[in-house]
Amino acid sequence: MNILETHHIVKQYAEHRALNDVSLSVPKGSIFGLLGPNGAGKTSLIRIINQITGPDSGDVILDGERLKPDHIKRIGYLPEERGLYKKMKVGEQLLYLAQLKGLSEKQAMEKLKIWFIKFDIKTWWGKNVEDLSKGMQQKVQFVATVMHEPDLIILDEPFSGFDPINANLIKDEILELRDKGKTIIFSTHRMESVEELCDHIALIHKSKKVLDGTKQSIKEQFKTHTYHVEYQGTLSDLPPAFTVLETRPADDHFLRANIQIPPDAAVNDLIRHLLDRVAVRSFGENIPSMNDIFIRAVGDHND
Repeated sequence: MNILETHHIVKQYAEHRALNDVSLSVPKGSIFGLLGPNGAGKTSLIRIINQITGPDSGDVILDGERLKPDHIKRIGYLPEERGLYKKMKVGEQLLYLAQLKGLSEKQAMEKLKIWFIKFDIKTWWGKNVEDLSKGMQQKVQFVATVMHEPDLIILDEPFSGFDPINANLIKDEILELRDKGKTIIFSTHRMESVEELCDHIALIHKSKKVLDGTKQSIKEQFKTHTYHVEYQGTLSDLPPAFTVLETRPADDHFLRANIQIPPDAAVNDLIRHLLDRVAVRSFGENIPSMNDIFIRAVGDHND
């Protein structure tokens, strides 16, 4: 079941079309990667889902209902441009933001105690936001995003400004929220994070959706039918169906070759031919990375 659907969203700013007939389905309980180059339209779509702006045409459906003002309490949004009040103290700011999301002061205090202990930030309660480092402010903003336990959490570049230790802390929290049944829309340029965290992805480029599906199905779609082998010996006389694309030295006097096979060929046939000719140390398929897929998909749709 989908928690969020967008149907044929169009958004125009003067002469610039930011979104052109964009339809997405975000499965409930998933981590959904919303990807695209700068200026592709991702932020415009996120702003529409958060009701900061509206579409010129098209519909947004949240959990089976057309988007309406009170849905904002079911959404948590961490924008790329962070929006804390610099002169306000951390504690009173988080209490204020929690009450905007529908929590009572008592409920907010109970939830904030848990988060302040979990993030080891108990001493920050009375500090002004402007006295915190960028990474510390990020932690506060993350708490503000999730403390009302929204069903849909939208994170725009959530790891920006974090050192590796705190980035891992936030990553673990994202996975824990997913495991509790929450849905996360995750917008980022860091393809290694997409590789690690996302179940589904959609790629927007030049205002249009150009790729959409599970991470696994998209990797299947972009397979090159190439395999790598590390071996000793002389790799020659392979059947014409098997093309050696490149060979280079590995370590310990081994060589490494990339070999392409036809889409309908059996991998076991290639393995048998290799074993007849060389001493094989390792063999595996070249699975495209999300970074490779991003570059290829954007390149394929450039004018």
